[in-house]
Amino acid sequence: MSKLKSNPGIGVLAAGSVLQLFLGIIYCWSAFVAPLNSYFEGKVKVNDIKLTSQFMLCCFVLGILASGQLQRKFKAKWLTLAGGGLMAVGMFIASFVSKNGGGSVWLIYIAYGVLGGLGVGLAYNTVITCAQKWFPKNRGLATGISVCTFGFATVIFAPLVKSLVGATGVISTLRILAGAFILVTLALFSFIKLPDEAANTAAANAALDKKQYTTSEILKTKNFYFITLSMMFFTATYFFLNPSFGTLAANRYGESGGDLGIIILQITGVASAIGRLLVPLLGDKIGRAGATLSIICATVLSAIVLGISGAPSFLFIAAIAVIAFCYGGSSGVYPVLTSEQFGIKHVGSNYGAVMVGFAVSALVFPSIIRLFGEDGSSAQFVVLTIMAFIAAVLIFLLMNDKKKEQKN
Repeated sequence: MSKLKSNPGIGVLAAGSVLQLFLGIIYCWSAFVAPLNSYFEGKVKVNDIKLTSQFMLCCFVLGILASGQLQRKFKAKWLTLAGGGLMAVGMFIASFVSKNGGGSVWLIYIAYGVLGGLGVGLAYNTVITCAQKWFPKNRGLATGISVCTFGFATVIFAPLVKSLVGATGVISTLRILAGAFILVTLALFSFIKLPDEAANTAAANAALDKKQYTTSEILKTKNFYFITLSMMFFTATYFFLNPSFGTLAANRYGESGGDLGIIILQITGVASAIGRLLVPLLGDKIGRAGATLSIICATVLSAIVLGISGAPSFLFIAAIAVIAFCYGGSSGVYPVLTSEQFGIKHVGSNYGAVMVGFAVSALVFPSIIRLFGEDGSSAQFVVLTIMAFIAAVLIFLLMNDKKKEQKN
């Protein structure tokens, strides 16, 4: 910890963490679903509004991929500015959606989902890469701090969105948030830099004592597929739940479900933020693969609990909180697991490749899961339990492969 405090990259980490807080609004889409449904006066299906979240998460990954490649050509601060700017512009354009519904929902998909998702991914990966490279000996802690605020965003923005919508309407809320985004980005983007951009050769050259895989090289390894596919199956549970807290609660607990949905969104924000900080630290103690296996197993158990239709509301909330904790933890541990396996030099682009699994999960699995019944049905959670179990098997295979390498 003392080394972290004395590192000149502490300013980069602090500024990046504040930016991550605003970028984390990517996970607050469920707070917009009900207000937009009212705005459209029922002309757009609720599930069509929820689909925005899938567009955004998919494009979030594309932004991460682009960031990994662009970091070789552009300074980190310019990528951060571009990312924050795209997010702000996307939210602003989305505010011009027509009440008529129909094709107008595509404006939200393109503006908030595509532009916003690309922008968040571009800035997010840049900030994460900077955190790891400034603190190569404390990667778990630095990454955990950086992504913790990203997950904490729902705690702040979920009630804020609800208050703003009540006071000014959903359209004005989008414009207010867009203005806040651009102001914060302009204030902090210049602080984001990589060690080599700051002429800090000690940090830039640290942790390079092992093979540094390029992205084309990792595609030829089985461990890349173990990691990527495990992320794909593991995150399916959270991606199915995230835009549906209100409707899931309403389906199970009646009219009080709407308010319960907001409460759950705030609880999951806290749980996700804590997971993002604690799981990377756990990885520093027991190993990244071990920490990853632990959170996947916890998700398996929680999905089983959610599949019990008669479960009391407190157990329902607790299971979702555990899933959010584990999902948040994955955001902190998977980047470090990637750099541990393949080296830190190309971690920006390598982690982008791993995140393809994240994109597939976000875009495809929620729609597939809904084929198995109404949101919240036991059959859906049986499928999610199986998916999480597959992820656990893949990480076990990764750990077993590493043990074989150590023996040789």
